[in-house]
Amino acid sequence: MYELFQKLLDAKGVTAYRVSKETGVSTSTLTQWKKGVSQPKPNKLQKIADYFDVPLSYFYGEENSEKREPYYINDETREIAQDIFEDKELRLLFNAARDAEPEDLKAVHAMLLALKRKERGDLD
Repeated sequence: MYELFQKLLDAKGVTAYRVSKETGVSTSTLTQWKKGVSQPKPNKLQKIADYFDVPLSYFYGEENSEKREPYYINDETREIAQDIFEDKELRLLFNAARDAEPEDLKAVHAMLLALKRKERGDLD
């Protein structure tokens, strides 16, 4: 299983540490998987699958596991949604961005940031 995880890390250019921080799956858990000390529990493996936008079946070697439609309609939308996801106050909204056009997503993102600034008193 860890070999498949490593392939995803390499393909996406991210570290296991970053995946750990963004999914809540501890680095010690990932290390245990790597060393073969333990096997992933389905709920943790699902978090990893969601993070990389692959089906859970990817880790079980099931056929057609890589023939899944992309989660976002294009790379620009994915990048904007990632920015929203990485902002802990806006993270709840990132799934709603799935089918949005980049222009619409940028407008919503800008509006939400302006509202946050106003709330903090940064705008007067």
